Amino acid sequence: MKTSQSAASRVPGPTVPGPHAATDNDASTRQRVANSILQHGPSTAAELAERLGLTAAGIRRHLDVLGARGAVQAREQRVYGSRGRGRPAKVFLLTDSGRAEFYSSYDDLAIKALTFLSEAVGPDAVVKFAESRVADAETRYREMMDQADPALSPAQTLAAALSGDGYVASTRPSAVGEQLCQHHCPVAHVAEKFPQLCEAETDVFSRLLGVHVQRLATIAHGDGVCTTHIPHTAAPPSSTAAPSPPLSSTAAPNANTETPPPGKAN
Repeated sequence: MKTSQSAASRVPGPTVPGPHAATDNDASTRQRVANSILQHGPSTAAELAERLGLTAAGIRRHLDVLGARGAVQAREQRVYGSRGRGRPAKVFLLTDSGRAEFYSSYDDLAIKALTFLSEAVGPDAVVKFAESRVADAETRYREMMDQADPALSPAQTLAAALSGDGYVASTRPSAVGEQLCQHHCPVAHVAEKFPQLCEAETDVFSRLLGVHVQRLATIAHGDGVCTTHIPHTAAPPSSTAAPSPPLSSTAAPNANTETPPPGKAN
C-alpha cells in the first residue's frame, strides 16, 4: 500500500520561473519605457506609469537602471507661463547613447560620405544633397495634404505623414499657432555634423504649410524633441473701408445756406 506521502510527492507543484525569466521581463519593460520616452518626448515617472500600466515606483526602478547605463537622463520639467509652488517635477529623456539603439548602423558611413563630398566638391554640394533628399518626401507629403481630412489642421496632416516615415511626430497648440514635434529623427547623428539636413527639412515645412516656420529645438543639437513653431496664418484684411475723416468746419458746405449766383452780391 502506497503512503499518502509518496502519493503527494507525485503531485506537480507550481512552475518556478527560471533564473533568466525575471531578467528578460525587466529588459522588456525597460525597452517599453525607452520606447515611450522616444514616442512622447521627455516624460515624468507618473506619465510613464500611466502609459504603461505600471506603478510609479516600478517605473523609477527601471529609470534608475537606464540612467546607470547612460541611456536616459533627468532634468527639471520646463514650465511655460506662471510657475506654481514647489519644485518642478523631473522629466526623463533619452541620451545620445539611449537613442543609438534606434539609429541605423549606416550613420558613420553617411557622415564619412558627406564629409568627403564637402571636401572634394564643396559645402554647396552638401546643401544640394540635403535638398534632393527631401524632394521626394515633399512631393508625397503634398499629395497627402491635398487629400487630407478637412477636420485636421495642415500641421496635423504633416505630422501624420512624418510619422509614416519614422519621425514619430505630433502637434500641440501654442499661444500663437501650433508646434510640430518630432520625437525621433532617423538622421540625428548625421544632422549633428551636417545641419544642412535640418535646414532643408525646415524649408520643406514652410512650403507645404504656406507660412514661415521656425525651428525651436532639434534632437541633433541635444534637445529631447525636434520642435518647429508654426504660426497662425494672418487674417485677411477687412472688406469694410475705413471711415473718412470729418471735413473741416471751414470747408464743409452749409446745407441751409443758398449759394448766390455768380456776379450777385449778398
